[in-house]
Amino acid sequence: MARMPAAVKLSICAIASEVVPLAKTGGLADVASALSRQLSSRGHDVRLFVPFYAQIRRDKLDAERVAPLEGMSIVTGRDEYRVDIWRAHLPGSATPVYLVESDALYARPRLYTSDPDEHRRFLVLTRAALECCRRMNFHPHIVHSHDWHAAFAPLWLRSNYKHDPVFAGTRSVVTIHNIGYQGEFSAKDAGDLDLGADLYLLHQDDLRAGRVNALKNGILHANAVTTVSPTYAQEIKTPRYGMGMEQALSARGNDVRGILNGVDYEEWDPRGDKYLPIHFDAQSLGKKAELKRNFLLRQNFKATQGRVPLFGIVSRLTPQKGFDLLIDTLPRLLENNEVRLAVLGNGDERYEKFFAGLADRHRGRAWFFGGYDEAMAHWIEGASDVFLMPSQYEPCGLNQMYSLRYGTIPVVRRTGGLADSVTHFDAVTGVGTGIVFNDFDSGAMNWALNTAVNWYAQPTLWDRIVQNAMRQDFSWRTQTNEYLKLFAELLQLDAAALIEGNVPQKAAG
Repeated sequence: MARMPAAVKLSICAIASEVVPLAKTGGLADVASALSRQLSSRGHDVRLFVPFYAQIRRDKLDAERVAPLEGMSIVTGRDEYRVDIWRAHLPGSATPVYLVESDALYARPRLYTSDPDEHRRFLVLTRAALECCRRMNFHPHIVHSHDWHAAFAPLWLRSNYKHDPVFAGTRSVVTIHNIGYQGEFSAKDAGDLDLGADLYLLHQDDLRAGRVNALKNGILHANAVTTVSPTYAQEIKTPRYGMGMEQALSARGNDVRGILNGVDYEEWDPRGDKYLPIHFDAQSLGKKAELKRNFLLRQNFKATQGRVPLFGIVSRLTPQKGFDLLIDTLPRLLENNEVRLAVLGNGDERYEKFFAGLADRHRGRAWFFGGYDEAMAHWIEGASDVFLMPSQYEPCGLNQMYSLRYGTIPVVRRTGGLADSVTHFDAVTGVGTGIVFNDFDSGAMNWALNTAVNWYAQPTLWDRIVQNAMRQDFSWRTQTNEYLKLFAELLQLDAAALIEGNVPQKAAG
């Protein structure tokens, strides 16, 4: 009997500026980690490159220097950096992570800076990743760049590495996590890219205007551009949301895709959440109510009479998140209704002062924790009845999907990933998972808050919404299939067969 050919296992070089649990400032770190883990768990050879920041706890990481890559020289224009490469695994997985070490670049108090060499910090990361592929004789099918920090990889594949056999069959993907961050620097530093005769590949209008935009060049040269939700992929092609990238994105047409982020249900699941003393599911919502009582007691809320909704917020306190709407509406909600409010977050001083003042004026009914605490984030998600997320724009968002799993009904604006993950509940048909409003104004926000209060006062109706919400599945297993479909298209493979893991190996050649 003839033996079946081996199934295709993709080789993927992923480059990111942060990754959970080693270094994190936002959702980029969650995605880079979860997607790499998922692809690796399916047998694909994923090699994830990140900076070896000074903040990364080396005593918690079983890392070892890669001897053949020690003291590697990376040149950017007039500057030369010697880097060491350390190999470890993402904690709790078999997924390898390669840490690019350079004290000159990454031994700083914060992950990101406004220093004059900020662009070079990530040019070195990206160039080091490609050089490591060469020196390890690792032939990636896909080079996956996350955000502007790695967005020059597609350009280099078309210039400096265009004749390198290691990258002969490589396709490039750039994922935009938040288009507000673009990595722009002065055109006088264009020499840092070492493009030589290929300098013409840079966006020429930008060069004439005296700037180089990392993200725009990634959009220009990548084989495919993805972003973190289907609606956001369309929004960023418009002047309202594109932040100057709308023309570049529109020119790529169908090469721009939206793939909704997934959720790590090992971390975010009320049935076994390690931060919570009481666990529950859709069949034991009495335990969710018990968890809520426990939380209210712990935070010294006033005792409630009857059914009183708890509104929760866990967020960076920035204008993007829509908090100007809450400044206009939350005081009225607390004055006119018997409700409770718990807020966790930090950011802009004016929002911190607003929530602190609200908690001071409504002691025992409103509570604010200025900062971030992972355990408290889980408590608020689990104990709250309603989660407020009225974003001005939202590439994807994760908290609304966490909330659905915990039966905590999200109140969101219809934008980006919020529109793709929450459907407005229809009280007539009983279909829907949350409260969704359209306009970014106080009237719409006030309507959404009052709707939440009114529906919560109807236990049978509220239970229906909660049951609907908890049935949703935004697992990374589902979303990873969407990336595999894209990779298959770029490599001209059968997508269904690749997902099932039975494409003949010769097809990837």
